[in-house]
Amino acid sequence: MSCRHLVLVLGDQLDRQSSAFQDFDPALDWVWMCEALEESMLVPVHRARILLFLAAMRQFRAALEDAGWRVHYRSLEVQGDPSLGAGLEAAIALFRPRRLILTEPGEHRVSAALQAVAAAANIPLECRPDHHFLCSRESFSDWASGRKVLRLEHFYRHQRQHHAILMTAGPTGMEPVGGRWNLDAENRKAFGRKGPGLVPRPLGFTPDQGTRDLMRHIERIFPTAPGRLAHFDWPLNADQANAALDDFIRHRLAAFGPWQDAMWSHEPYLYHARLSAALNLKLLDPRQVIAAAVTAFETQQAPLASVEGLVRQILGWREYVRGVYWLEGPAYLESNALDAHQPLPDFYWTGQTDYACLGASIGQVLELGYGHHIQRLMVTGLFALLLGVAPRALQAWYLAMFVDAVEWVEAPNVIGMSQYADHGRLASKPYVATGQYIARMSNYCHQCRYDPKASLGDRACPFTTLYWDFLARHAGRFASHPRTALQWRNLARLDAERLTAIRRGADALRRSLA
Repeated sequence: MSCRHLVLVLGDQLDRQSSAFQDFDPALDWVWMCEALEESMLVPVHRARILLFLAAMRQFRAALEDAGWRVHYRSLEVQGDPSLGAGLEAAIALFRPRRLILTEPGEHRVSAALQAVAAAANIPLECRPDHHFLCSRESFSDWASGRKVLRLEHFYRHQRQHHAILMTAGPTGMEPVGGRWNLDAENRKAFGRKGPGLVPRPLGFTPDQGTRDLMRHIERIFPTAPGRLAHFDWPLNADQANAALDDFIRHRLAAFGPWQDAMWSHEPYLYHARLSAALNLKLLDPRQVIAAAVTAFETQQAPLASVEGLVRQILGWREYVRGVYWLEGPAYLESNALDAHQPLPDFYWTGQTDYACLGASIGQVLELGYGHHIQRLMVTGLFALLLGVAPRALQAWYLAMFVDAVEWVEAPNVIGMSQYADHGRLASKPYVATGQYIARMSNYCHQCRYDPKASLGDRACPFTTLYWDFLARHAGRFASHPRTALQWRNLARLDAERLTAIRRGADALRRSLA
């Protein structure tokens, strides 16, 4: 068997418009897809994440075959390739292609592995740009060149101007609609004691027979994998992803902005889009999401603050973290600026803890493979930062446990934004707070035996104790930082005896969780 081009399609490249398919000839070329054991075994991966990737890949294969394209598909339960590299070696031996074609992967490790196989086989590998993104790697590098610091806000404004999104003509040229670039200050509301009331449930999708069969295979092949599949209802193809987008725009976008930072027990989604997994698998184009949101504003279905907040997440933050990931290179994942080496507590894998906020957030992840950005940044991420968990260990946990996790977006969010392990390359300050932040933004503390105001005693909130200890440990680094100086000035108001007691309590916490 031989072919002209063997087109490699990875599990997060499920896009019929992919650059890899340009000039594809069904009579001469084959598509190669591979379910590799390694991709689900590097760390203990959540069952729902495994299922999402494999079920979406299989539906994409079926769509290509229905269009008359030839697909060589290596399924997990039949061939069981140990790695993508091993699967590609077998495919090269079978097809003897003249050329391999690939849209640039989203992960350094995968890119290096596939290039190594092609080089060993002496076959050209053509790696094409990923047009899914609105900012290419090269364009981001050009924007970043010569800048002493990288800041999202500067990049976001550049993107808004370059793509003419939420812009309008003004007396001095093009200006942001509404007169301000960033409406984040309007998007930080909490629900208060009454809670959110009735929240529209996001559109879910009942697994078809093929997906249900795959569930059973996953349970058999990965019997010790964390997480559960009982509530699995994620979109698995482009039609479902578009339906999910329409549902969000119609029913939740308007309220998304004001309460995007709020949390509430037994309300995992609230007004969030629940589109990140579909975006990251390329079932949905970010331009579609942005255009739908802007249209909702223009037709008065949603206020500007909600629409701008969503646009900033997709056009700004999502593109920004990808740019940083590729700009910094593989060494970025080993960053540890705060010299943090504490092991990740076992309860991150089990949810078994009496810290109510962590129990609720991690329990939700185990059930659904999902948590929204404040649960990630200001609950699970904040606790790890204050405790001093090794950033790489936490990064591996997020990559394993969230259905939308792919390394180009997950690693910078954890290493840079959540853990401030990159010397401030991605974010300008560490996001640290006491338990009172969680009390203000959620109802978790109402159900907890710990007092978010207390830093000492039997009812001391671990977040609050660890917060003051964090300030003390890193005073030399941040006390004069322009964006954090106020927090460290508050540290100076603690008397020496109280601070010593707090630090002893923090040390005891670390020993108990090691």
